[in-house]
Order: sequence, then C-alpha cells, then structure tokens
Amino acid sequence: MTNIMTGPKNLITDVKGLCVGNSADENLKSGSTVLMAGKPFFASVDVRGGAPGTRETDLLAPDKLVDTIDAIVLSGGSAFGLDASSGVMDALHRAGRGFEVGDIKVPLVSGAIVFDLLNGGNKNWLSNPYSELGEQAYHAADSDFALGTHGAGTGATTANLKGGLGSASVVMPNGVTVGALVVVNARGSVITSDAGNFWAAPFEVGVEFGGYGCDDRPVTHLTDTGLSDESGANTTIAIVATDAPLTSSQLKRLATVSHDGIARAIVPAHTLFDGDLVFAVSTGDIQNMASVAPAEEASLGHAAALCLSRAIARGVFEAQATETDLLPCWQDQFAQR
Repeated sequence: MTNIMTGPKNLITDVKGLCVGNSADENLKSGSTVLMAGKPFFASVDVRGGAPGTRETDLLAPDKLVDTIDAIVLSGGSAFGLDASSGVMDALHRAGRGFEVGDIKVPLVSGAIVFDLLNGGNKNWLSNPYSELGEQAYHAADSDFALGTHGAGTGATTANLKGGLGSASVVMPNGVTVGALVVVNARGSVITSDAGNFWAAPFEVGVEFGGYGCDDRPVTHLTDTGLSDESGANTTIAIVATDAPLTSSQLKRLATVSHDGIARAIVPAHTLFDGDLVFAVSTGDIQNMASVAPAEEASLGHAAALCLSRAIARGVFEAQATETDLLPCWQDQFAQR
C-alpha cells in the first residue's frame, strides 16, 4: 500500500471530534471501550456474523426517527457486557446529554459485545461488573488511547493468538479522514501460517504491524481452517468513522462494504460462531464538502475496508502477554524472527 498517508495518530480519533475511552479488569480478563464525540453523531450498522450480541442497533436503520446517537460501546463479557452501555448511558445522563423528549433527555448508546468468558479470567462475580467498566471507559475518553490488551480487547483471542484492540486511520487525497476501531476476538486466524505474516500485509502502511510483508509459502488455511465443532463463540466488532458528510443510507453502505476489511484480514471470517459486525460513523466535520457523490462514496468505502484490515492486524500485533493467558501473543511468537 504505497503513497498512503495516515492521520497524525494513526487512530480512529484522527477523525476530528472523536474520542475513545478504555477500561479493564485484569482479574476478570475483560474490559470495555467507548467511542464518543462532543456532540451527537450519525451512525449505522451492518451485522454479518452468526452469533451477534447488540444493543440499540435497530434505531440506526435509515428509516428510523433518530438521526444521531451519543456513543457506541464495544465490550467483552458476552451478553453480560451489554450492560457496559448502561454505565455509559448513566454518565451521559449526568452530563446532560441525550435525545430531547419534552423536558427529558435520553442518551442514545448503541453497543456490541464479544465472547471472552472462557479466556482464563475470573468470571465468578457476585454482580455484573460491566456497567461500572462502561462508566470508567466514559471517563477515560480521550484522543489518545492504547491498543492491544486494553479496553474491550483485554481478553480477546483468535484461533491461535491473543487478540486485542486495534485502530488505524488514513487521509484520502480529497482531505477526508477515515478511521477504524476494532476488537479482534475472531474464530479465525489473522496470520497466514506459523511464520507470523498477517493476512493484512498487502495493506500495511510503513511497519505499523511489523513490516513482515506477505507470506511466500503455501497458505494452508485455504483447505484447513483449524476450526472444530466444539462449543464456543468469538466475534470481531468494529467501528469505521469519517468526517465526510454521509447520509444514513450512505453510512449503511459504508458499514456493509467495510466488512471486506474483516474478510481480508481474518480467515475464515463471518462464521456461525462469530457475531461480526461493523458500525459506521460520520461526524460531518470536514470543511467545504456539502455532500458525497457516488464515486467519492465508493472510494470512501474502499479506504474504510483497508483501514479496518490494518486495524485488525495492529490489534493482534500490539497484544501483550498477561497471567493466565491461554494463547501466546504475536510479539512473543514472532517479534524476534
């Protein structure tokens, strides 16, 4: 991927106005991540996996009343983790944020979860911890945030390595910024073989995930996925964002085509055991652009998909080893190659 310029942070927060907060419980081996802005933003979602877990996603359809929402929460904890959105909602309510209904404001928070209940952490809680984790993530929100074993990526895993929280950005030739944020907890693999090369290698910018390039050996994953019928669940959940002024229907298309980024970086993707989904967000903050023409929309979707592929590889590349890990992290396996 040549002649590509990332934003200054190479994070989704390169899209002006966005901030991200992480929280985690190391004993629990899980956490939450929230994406917010100083004002409500436009959003949509596209679900492809066979085992999704979501909150307030129906309201993002183009035919629904509400145009904007206040936050998107990504969390570990499977269905328990949906409560992280409640913590964010409570914090937004105290801050006076929300959709006005008479003299009441109702914060609108969409969310999605990954399954990380069997990752070696202590899940024997007395009360659901995720509401508190959501509120902690809200208060930690900033333009800078950590990748890898942080936030909702704290306990993430893939077929053969630790997963993690990833992000990336790109600035298009017309000045539009695109960013991606992802929790990589995939049933499939992000590497092509035991050599440690990433499926996303063709799209790497610089050495953002090691600079190892493409694998020149035969790729066995095409005939042997390494998956079994044993019980379990995973999921890759992501957000792509832009400052381009997209309509609700254009955001829906952006979320849809961005799934190509998952399919290019994880093999296999969108399985029955994954709840893969992508949110798409527009802040509309770019100057001198009143609308996005079809040709520009196509380029934007392509950029978002490639940005998501890079974010997936970065999430695994940045993962760090911790106690009770059931899988190795990429750095320990391949960094000294």
